[in-house]
Amino acid sequence: MIELDNVSKIYRMGEVEVGALQNVSMRIDDGEIAAIMGPSGSGKSTMMNIIGCLDVPSEGRYLLDDLDVGQLGDDRLAEIRGGDIGFVFQTYNLLPRLTAQANVELPLIYGGRRDRHRNALDALDRVGLADRANHRPTELSGGQQQRVGIARALVKEPRILLADEPTGNLDSRSSEEIIEILRNLNEEDGITVILVTHEPDIAAHARRVVSMLDGRIVTDQVQKQLAPGVSFEPV
Repeated sequence: MIELDNVSKIYRMGEVEVGALQNVSMRIDDGEIAAIMGPSGSGKSTMMNIIGCLDVPSEGRYLLDDLDVGQLGDDRLAEIRGGDIGFVFQTYNLLPRLTAQANVELPLIYGGRRDRHRNALDALDRVGLADRANHRPTELSGGQQQRVGIARALVKEPRILLADEPTGNLDSRSSEEIIEILRNLNEEDGITVILVTHEPDIAAHARRVVSMLDGRIVTDQVQKQLAPGVSFEPV
């Protein structure tokens, strides 16, 4: 499904070039759950932006279902983002004056969908928040706000879910709840889930862990499950 082939991303600041990614090659298959780890500045967020079609490589190729993303126009990239890929952010990015249901409906409004009310409620129900549909973000806990963020991503029925530090602002209990939701979406619905995180305990929930440093992949390990819903060990 996802294949990076010698991808580099270079940002130019005046006469200075900064290599955020350097000759990265990686493949993620349909239905995988993978974690991309690394410290700040390692290139993990840049990789996420490219995978999410928010940016394109400076060099190399990114193939999404055999489509060379770097050769696609802005309209086609927007179409892919609007349908195939759901995004979950660290800071939730909810509109404070809107209810949870209205926040979840936003992607459907932009897409011109007429069935948005029912679909939004269904998405909230999938994350256990149907009873909070009429609450605004200020009336919800951090964990509940992140669940609304996940529901907003799910309402488009994406094939890929990209979660950028989804537990970064949450306590340990809320973090576990969010990760459990993401794992269930992967295991029960077959959604490909890609987590960006710097937390080893969060990455331990992924079947595969890719570690980055200075714009390069330094390790790429498949993990073996020790017990259902608990943790994994390298194989």
